[in-house]
Amino acid sequence: MHRLLLAATALTLATPLAAETVAVTADRLLDVESGRYIENPVVVIVDGKITRVDSGGAVPEGAKRIDLAGHTLLPGLIDMHVHLDGRPEYGGYSGLQFTDNFATVLGVVNAERMLRVGFTTVRNVGDGNYNVKAIDQAIEEGWLAGPRIVTGNYALGATGGHCDETYLPPSFGAKSPGVADTPEDFRVRVREQRKYGAEVIKVCATGGVFSRNTEPGQQQLHEEELRAIAEEAHFWGLKVAAHAHGAAGIKAAIRAGIDTIEHASLIDDEGIRLAKQRGTWLSMDIYNTDYTQRTGKANGVLEDNLRKDREIAQIQRDNFRKAHAAGVGMVFASDAGVMPHEEVGGQFGVMVEYGMSPLEAIRAATLNAAQALGQTGQVGVVKPGAWGDLIAVSGDPLADVGELADVDAVVKGGVLVE
Repeated sequence: MHRLLLAATALTLATPLAAETVAVTADRLLDVESGRYIENPVVVIVDGKITRVDSGGAVPEGAKRIDLAGHTLLPGLIDMHVHLDGRPEYGGYSGLQFTDNFATVLGVVNAERMLRVGFTTVRNVGDGNYNVKAIDQAIEEGWLAGPRIVTGNYALGATGGHCDETYLPPSFGAKSPGVADTPEDFRVRVREQRKYGAEVIKVCATGGVFSRNTEPGQQQLHEEELRAIAEEAHFWGLKVAAHAHGAAGIKAAIRAGIDTIEHASLIDDEGIRLAKQRGTWLSMDIYNTDYTQRTGKANGVLEDNLRKDREIAQIQRDNFRKAHAAGVGMVFASDAGVMPHEEVGGQFGVMVEYGMSPLEAIRAATLNAAQALGQTGQVGVVKPGAWGDLIAVSGDPLADVGELADVDAVVKGGVLVE
């Protein structure tokens, strides 16, 4: 009897539902392209995709209605830099007390939490053991609740660099599958990650904060290696994200043709000019230091890592302001995993504090992020042809962007997230 019930449950979860018409209504909708509100919107979604958006229109006969009266609608949010299989509560060596697949289970929880706080699409830039690809597949098959995931699998990097295994002694022989040391070997690594489902390639161009024996400003890959990665990824139709804190590594990555620069903490004036000239997106996580400095020691983070975090935090925020003022393209990026996934909406307020208008901060997590993903018109907008991904807040996000840290309702593909 129990086997029959389990089989029936699995069939219900895994079998796609017949096309259904859904109508989402609310008091108003923020058109992120124009920056204007649409009053009394009706958003019609058929089989997960938006087919109609109008003001005060009729709800189609027989449509399932999601009435969000008293609320403002926006597109589902996009976070361009997350690590779904990590939790900040396990810093330093504390994560070694668990089995290898503990991280996969954490990823299931984190994916659902990010969806519930309004992020209907995320880009996962680096994980272990292909954890996040497995979670992505389970979400797509209907077994789990979570956002749309663009995942990079293992990040590429130099031997002994930020994206290698740097915490264990030689007797463990620990080495990341993404490590290489020549341009041609990096081309092979790109192909390997794509083979196992990578939809973006992540590369570590400089040292980092939360690794051992690396400094954030230190360039760790030669420009010819970065160029080989970018060329090979683009050949296969993939975007490339470069972890790069240091000014030299940032400029090398931009010149190499990499699409987004992650962190960009120590970017200099030349780097800002290059990013603007080349149309390279900056993906700057300017919120998480509040969490890491407050709780890092209790979470087991080593003092050397906290020292690096302190040293670059304010510099990164000041450079965010400078790059934005110069007109460089910016996308929303939290580095969730370093901080709790369910708290990432708090970054919108910091983005406004450091120079953005509320609309610009919202566009960073919608229009800009969609363009940087190569998914313009598919996510990050509410218009025909896009996925029916929406969020609802009770106030006016253009007056108080903090509304996005307290999302009241989430709709993914026309389905209300309970």
